[in-house]
Amino acid sequence: MNLPNTLSILRIILSPVFLLFFISDNVPALTASFFIFTIAAVTDWYDGLYARKYGYKTRWGQFIDPLADKILTSSAFLGFYILELKQPLFFGDNKFIPLWLLVIIIIFRDLILTAVRSYQELRGRNFRTSPVSKVKTFMQMTYIFLFIGCYVVSSLYPGSWLATAGNFFLYSEINYYLLIFIVIITLLSGVTYFFESGQEKRI
Repeated sequence: MNLPNTLSILRIILSPVFLLFFISDNVPALTASFFIFTIAAVTDWYDGLYARKYGYKTRWGQFIDPLADKILTSSAFLGFYILELKQPLFFGDNKFIPLWLLVIIIIFRDLILTAVRSYQELRGRNFRTSPVSKVKTFMQMTYIFLFIGCYVVSSLYPGSWLATAGNFFLYSEINYYLLIFIVIITLLSGVTYFFESGQEKRI
């Protein structure tokens, strides 16, 4: 097994570890979850760079790499929902769309679409990552890091101005509307994928 595929499997293994640490009420474990997620995210960047540089492109890699990415991000969004169950005022108190529904939309789109795309690639079809999908991935990862960072800082330094700023974001409607924006981008990237796939079939 080559290095990129090994790193993809590592991301899958780290995802449930991250989630368990993140939803714990133990501050050191919560802090560790931030570093675990960071390490997993860095492996995503590095295995892609390594594969392109040395030409390690395999059918197994085409399947496991995007799946590992989505398992990692889905673990984070699931963790956000679990935290909201513990602290209902997370994301503000004016949630006109339930948080569980927003999280399900993101996870369902990412996992199902990734599985379909990976299956097609295993059958020999190649797909280019659309600009919308790249924006979606960037927005998701940025939002996840922002949320985790604020939550960790608020837990590490209670009563400080850093904690005040972090809690302001976590408990605000700004946080909620950012998540809705992420959902919209996620859905749009899915629609774009099917549109481009249909265009290729007609060609």
